[in-house]
Amino acid sequence: MLKNIPACITPDLMKILMEMGHGDEIILADANFPALTIATNSNARFLRLDNVRIPELLDAILRFFPLDSMVDHPAALMEKTPDMTEMPPNWQHYLESVKEVSPAVQTMDDFEYIERFSFYERAKNAFVIVTTGDISRHANILLKKDLMTEYPR
Repeated sequence: MLKNIPACITPDLMKILMEMGHGDEIILADANFPALTIATNSNARFLRLDNVRIPELLDAILRFFPLDSMVDHPAALMEKTPDMTEMPPNWQHYLESVKEVSPAVQTMDDFEYIERFSFYERAKNAFVIVTTGDISRHANILLKKDLMTEYPR
């Protein structure tokens, strides 16, 4: 065992995070996202973590994962549907987590918002789609990786 690695970061996920390069994208997807269909019909990898919710996984990943500082939107969310009058339940958590590690995201307006079918198209070019057991509506989040500029201690 290694020290200080959250239990939701499986060996397969850690390997994938380490293989990703600058500009590569990871999607943390809810249980309803058509991840396997998209991955089967594209170059995106697919990983399944059924016993994890996205807020927990996001916090764990952001301990290791630098968000791209060279783009306007290093994180993106699936746009709300017209029937949704309130912010999806996970989004406030996403903001709090991402703003700790990215100066580019300090308010909800700093996320990129992508229409549902456009999000599916973007997912085809992701490095990996990680499907979770999260059943919250519009829980999907896309993260773009930055380069490392210093060695961690």
